[in-house]
Amino acid sequence: MGRKKKPIFQEYLESIIIAVLLAFVIKTSIVEAYKIPTGSMEDSLLVGDFLLANKFIYGARLPLIGVKLPALAQPRPGQVIIFKYPLDRKTNYIKRVIATEGQVVEIKDKKVYVDGRLVPDPPHSKHTDPREIPRGVNNRDNFGPVKVPKGYIFVMGDNRDNSFDSRFWGFLDKDLIRGKAMIIHFSWRPDPNAPKFSWDNPLTAVPLFFYNLIHFPWRVRWKRIGHLVR
Repeated sequence: MGRKKKPIFQEYLESIIIAVLLAFVIKTSIVEAYKIPTGSMEDSLLVGDFLLANKFIYGARLPLIGVKLPALAQPRPGQVIIFKYPLDRKTNYIKRVIATEGQVVEIKDKKVYVDGRLVPDPPHSKHTDPREIPRGVNNRDNFGPVKVPKGYIFVMGDNRDNSFDSRFWGFLDKDLIRGKAMIIHFSWRPDPNAPKFSWDNPLTAVPLFFYNLIHFPWRVRWKRIGHLVR
């Protein structure tokens, strides 16, 4: 005799459960979407950029059990990474790797040196403050030399005068890295004239929705969609 056919409801339920589980595994272990909330990586990444990150390359953690898989590669200088902020591990940060374990970092008059060699600024990085803060005041423009310890890396934002990074809070533990930034899949231009949403008054979502619907073609940064993060 043939196998008894499953009820249509059961088939749909099983399909939904499998789809949800696959989406969960992909999101937690392989690829995840992130939004850029601040200008610390300008002009490489802009506020409102949405990007996909490869979580598998540096050793993904299996969901629920937390076991870390072997890494396919180690973070390298120049790569843009997403990580948990060491002082608040509920918050994601995104910065550029400047140096890895064993390398010596020094900043002299805003210029970055690794192992005594000048590191050119990334193509879309910038300095917005012409002042040079002297050594001893803070670490922004003059820092080090310091050697990156084993198991850590040194990171900086591309908006060099407006980035809270390893110059201020120290080396980044590699265990906090969550992925390598890959591609911008959407980009939404901030609009100071847009209506504000408030959780205290959910009805404020209505004018915001219609405002964004009307202004959608102008708020989307179409030319940024599909750009690889370099």
